Amino acid sequence: MPRATAPAILPGSGGLRGALSDLFWRKPRVLLLLMLLPPVLWLGIVYIGSLFALLAQSFFSIDEYSGLINRQFTLKTYGDLFQAANLDIILRTVTMAALVTLASAIVAFPIAYYAARYARGRWKALFYLGIMLPLWSSYLVKIYAWKLILAKEGILTWLFGKLHLQWLIDAWLSLPIVGGNSLSVSFTGTFIVFVYVWLPFMILPVQAALERVPGNLVEASSDLGASPGQTFRNVLFPLALPGIVAGSIFTFSLTLGDYIIPQIIGTSRLFIGQAVYSQQGTAGNIPLAAAFTVVPIVIMGFYLWGAKRMGAFDAL
Repeated sequence: MPRATAPAILPGSGGLRGALSDLFWRKPRVLLLLMLLPPVLWLGIVYIGSLFALLAQSFFSIDEYSGLINRQFTLKTYGDLFQAANLDIILRTVTMAALVTLASAIVAFPIAYYAARYARGRWKALFYLGIMLPLWSSYLVKIYAWKLILAKEGILTWLFGKLHLQWLIDAWLSLPIVGGNSLSVSFTGTFIVFVYVWLPFMILPVQAALERVPGNLVEASSDLGASPGQTFRNVLFPLALPGIVAGSIFTFSLTLGDYIIPQIIGTSRLFIGQAVYSQQGTAGNIPLAAAFTVVPIVIMGFYLWGAKRMGAFDAL
């Protein structure tokens, strides 16, 4: 007997579930809209909305006598940013972010180059494990561990003492800007911890950029008589530059906004993050805190614009 063939078009399942299924099948954009609606609302209301609220607060001012917020549009709060003390905080933070970014790039490049050119199999897996492992531990635990390492009674001071180099640390700490009572309460200690914490965010983009550099370009440069330095300047560095800029987006922006590291390891000189925390907390000057917060946003806006022009987003 001939077999009964299944109908080409199945009957509808009926009910609300079947109606919704038919609707989503006929109009897939409706399904896409419903799936994107929750995250878009979260991003638009909670994140972007809070930024706009923050921007609005920065155009208010604080009454010097009552301490209450004067909710009239004014640029006075932004003018306060150019006072000597506040401008010093901004310049100090930007300088630290630039130095941390530069040091991270210098340290990250040889590590990333070795991983891209020579590490294979288990060694490459070990490389990724070694880079990612510090990111799995607690942020505060790492900072407090470094505070103990850099303390006057810490292991670093003990090691320099055993090597009869204690005079070197003492001479460095006696310098006016970078020094202090110990490395754990100095500009240098803050710099070291910043580089350590953000270094993985520089290594990975640089390694990804170097992976894309064809090996025959390096060999051709050597065959044409170029020295290793010339090969680096004219071949490797230009091709790896988008990866370096991509990594600098993380190191620069994270340093600009961080306040925990300078709070735990560093001197009494404030950074932008600490200024925001103290102004909205202890001082109660929310407009000035909002104006301080706008500074990294504006700086990173120009930074990202320049990074995009250099093709950094292709290396992420």
